[in-house]
Amino acid sequence: MDLNTVAEIIDARQPTPWRPGDAWLGGGTYLFSEPQPHLRRLVDLSRTGWTPVERHPDGSLEIAATCTIAQLSCFAQELTTTAAPLFELCCRAFLASFKIWNMATVGGNLCNALPAGPMISLTAALDAECLLLSQDGLRRRVRVADFVTGAGRKDLADGELLRSITVPPRSLTCRTAFRQASLYGLGRSGVLVIGALDPLDGSLALTITASTVRPFRLWFPLPPTAEDLRTAIASAVADDEWFDDIHGLPEWRAHMTFRYAEEIRRELGETAA
Repeated sequence: MDLNTVAEIIDARQPTPWRPGDAWLGGGTYLFSEPQPHLRRLVDLSRTGWTPVERHPDGSLEIAATCTIAQLSCFAQELTTTAAPLFELCCRAFLASFKIWNMATVGGNLCNALPAGPMISLTAALDAECLLLSQDGLRRRVRVADFVTGAGRKDLADGELLRSITVPPRSLTCRTAFRQASLYGLGRSGVLVIGALDPLDGSLALTITASTVRPFRLWFPLPPTAEDLRTAIASAVADDEWFDDIHGLPEWRAHMTFRYAEEIRRELGETAA
């Protein structure tokens, strides 16, 4: 789609004062998918040269905001940690063409803040942290689970940039379980639930996305009973926080979330026993 209100594209490597009508341009798969009449200038991140994915000496994994889904998938295929299979599962949850895989970015998926964003699901489940850069050079870090605050809403100030997402080393050692549901064979995720069992202390984290307007990450010091798990989900997710759109009614999303959560509890709970 032509963005006929955009008058200028500038290189992000050349600092320029932020002004109304500006937007960061990563892969552009969202920006060019529908009209953006409010935009006047794009700040292009494609030539920043950021390393797509980097494993640090402490074992943590830093994913650049400009890392494409294809790059993340390729990297994950060589990753030998216990949680490595989860990366490919979430990449495949896009159900997108190779064109999208090679252009869409991890950072863009988070900043769109759509309930069905699978990179939100992946990074929230692994307790990852966003690095945000403001226009005046200040840095702040926000957990992914807190970064997305609602459907299409995120904790991002005007002109602030999502630089990278860091997965802590301990999360990469977790045994994970993945469940996804859609109303259609090749449809957008209506429910996506991920469990992560910590091998060090036996704690269980359950992350709910797609069925809710924002990510919910529930943590249990030990795998809970079925009743405790159901109570925890019901207490955490308010009635108006179950997402409602053409891809699934709230009642169906809630039902499938409880069902998948129990399946994950049994799968990972038996491992911990």
